Amino acid sequence: MIDFISRRLLAVLSLCIFWSDTISASPATDLTPQQLASIDRFVLAEMARERIPGVAIGIYSRGKILLAKGYGLANIELNVPVKPETVFQSGSVGKQFVSAAIMMLVEEGKVGLDDSITKYFPNAPKSWQTIKVRNLLSHTSGLAEYESDERTGPNGPFYLRLDFTEDQLVEKIEALPIEFKPGDSWDYRNTNYVLLGAIIHKVTGSFYADYLQQRIFKPLGMNATRLISEADIIPNRSSGYELVNDKIQNQSWVSPAFNSTADGALYFNVLDLAKWDQSLYGTTLLKQSSLDQLWTVFPLTDGKPNPDKYGFGWRIDAVNGHKLIEHGGSWQGFRSQISRYVDDSITVVVLSNLGPSRPHQFAQVVAGLVNPALEPPKLIAIEDKHPELLSRLASFLDQLAAGKEVKDQLSPELAVRLTPDIAPYMAQLLKPVWPADSRYLVTRTERDGISFSSYRISKNTESRIVDFGLAPNGKISTFGIHPDPDVR
Repeated sequence: MIDFISRRLLAVLSLCIFWSDTISASPATDLTPQQLASIDRFVLAEMARERIPGVAIGIYSRGKILLAKGYGLANIELNVPVKPETVFQSGSVGKQFVSAAIMMLVEEGKVGLDDSITKYFPNAPKSWQTIKVRNLLSHTSGLAEYESDERTGPNGPFYLRLDFTEDQLVEKIEALPIEFKPGDSWDYRNTNYVLLGAIIHKVTGSFYADYLQQRIFKPLGMNATRLISEADIIPNRSSGYELVNDKIQNQSWVSPAFNSTADGALYFNVLDLAKWDQSLYGTTLLKQSSLDQLWTVFPLTDGKPNPDKYGFGWRIDAVNGHKLIEHGGSWQGFRSQISRYVDDSITVVVLSNLGPSRPHQFAQVVAGLVNPALEPPKLIAIEDKHPELLSRLASFLDQLAAGKEVKDQLSPELAVRLTPDIAPYMAQLLKPVWPADSRYLVTRTERDGISFSSYRISKNTESRIVDFGLAPNGKISTFGIHPDPDVR
C-alpha cells in the first residue's frame, strides 16, 4: 500500500549492487541493560513527540529474538496495551512475501521472470505486451498508480468503499494508462503487486493469501500472520489511527476488496517476523540464487541502477558501508518497517498504529543503539550554493503552517501522497520549529535535473529535518518532515 512521503521519494544515484545474504557474520550477543534502557527512552520520547498511541519493536539476530516489546496502547478506547503478540497491519512490508511467492513459482517453472504479463492477462491492452513479470516485481512496469486520490475517491474507478472481485479489479487496472516505457524508469506503484497477486491466483488456483499461508506462514510457524479481515475474530488485533485536524481518530473504513490485495494487506506481529527473518538467512523457502535476485538492485534499460535501489519487494542500501535490506509500509492507520543489517546479523522491526508516524527513523536510531557502527553519520552544515531553494522552501513552509492549500505547487506524484490528512500532520510536526531560529543545508544530491536537499530547521531546543526536492518545472517533487536523528 502507499508509503506516504517516505524516504523512497528522496532517490539518489548509486552503483548497481549485487549482495548475497550468505554471510559469515556471527549472531549478535544479547542486549545489555544499558542498551535496553536507551532503547526504551528513545522509543517513549519519540512516541510522545509524534503522538503515536502504540509501537512494537522487534530486534533479532538471525531470527534469535534480542528484544520483542510493546509500548503504549494497541487500542485507545479500551486502554489495551501493546504486547509482543499484538497484531499490526503490514502495509507494503507485505510485498516481500508476494515477491518470495513469485520466486517460488519461478523455481518451479510455473512463472517466468521474462514472461510478458499478457500471458496471464490475455484481455489486457496490446501496450502491456512489453511488460514483464520482473517489471512488476521491481516497479518498472510504467503502469499508473491505482491508489491515487482521484481514482480511489467517491467518483473514481477504485473507490475504496466499494467492493470488487479480483477479476473486476484487474479489469479496471487494464484501463489505466502506461506512463513510461517498461524498464526505462522507476516509480513505486501498488498496481504492480495487485497484479502479482492475481498471477499467483491464476497459476496456482489458490488466492494469493491462501498460497502464502500454505507455502510461507504455516511452514515457518507464523501463526499470527494472515490476511486482513474486519469480520473475523482475531486475537491481539490492534486498532489503527490517523491524525485529522490535530485529533487522533480511528482508521478510515475500506471495503473487503481493498483489504485483500497483494500490495500489502496482511496482519503480523514482531514474534512472527523473527521467524521470517530467520528463514531469510538460509534456503528453507528459496534457493540462494532466488534470494540474490530479490536483493539485487534492478537495472533500468540503460543499464543504470534504478534510483531507489529497489530489488524485488526490497530496497537495498548501506549505512556506513554496512549492507541494509529494508522496506516500509503504510495502510489504514498503520506504519511498519523492517530493516535487515545483514553484515551484522541484526534486524530491526518497528510496527506503529499511527498512519503518519515514521518507523523508518525509529529503526535507524534503534539499530545504532544496538550497534554504534550502524548509527547514521551526523548531519552537519554544508555550503549551500543554491540559497534560492531554501527561500522557496521557507515560503512553502509558511503556507503549510498557515493551513493554506499547497497542492498546486506539487508534482502529480507528490500530490497523490500529500493527502488532506497528511498535510495537517506535517504542519503539526513543523509547528515547534517554525518560524525557525536556524535553518541550514545538511545534504544535497542532483538527479535528472532535480535537486534533492535536506535542511535542519531549529527553534529553541527543537529540531527537525526537512527533505525538499524541486523539479526543473518548478514543482515540488519531494517533501517530508521527520525528527532530527542527532537530537535524542
